[in-house]
Amino acid sequence: MTESADIPIIAPQTPSYAHPTDAGADLTAAESVTLGPGERALVGTGVSIALPEGYAAFAVPRSGLAAKHGITIVNSPGTIDAGYRGEIKIILLNTDRSDTYRVNVGDRIAQLIIMPVTQARFVPVDTLPESSRGEGGFGSTGYDALRRGAH
Repeated sequence: MTESADIPIIAPQTPSYAHPTDAGADLTAAESVTLGPGERALVGTGVSIALPEGYAAFAVPRSGLAAKHGITIVNSPGTIDAGYRGEIKIILLNTDRSDTYRVNVGDRIAQLIIMPVTQARFVPVDTLPESSRGEGGFGSTGYDALRRGAH
């Protein structure tokens, strides 16, 4: 059984989970918008929530929209902090080079993931402890490493 949290919500359509084990609840558009190739738009969902302290929500793209139509979220994941009480809006981007995409009221445009979060306490130091990875990054263990003969 998964843990659940009660989240106070104001919404014309409550986000819902398509399957019992899904991590993301579907957010729908509360307004219509047409996205030409390469265009982006801020799309309202009509949803406002009150997250408990120690939680955050993350708006992430829907894989079907991305795969079939090239529609994604510009600032993915979009972070909703526990203290925010305004409407959740999604910045959609049409990455298709030739086709326009129409978003209609009620269309599923994003998924909302609610997670417990830890707020870090940043401690200034002069040096960082060593690690096996060190400063390797930006593909240091991926394709380029394999091309160099590293495993």
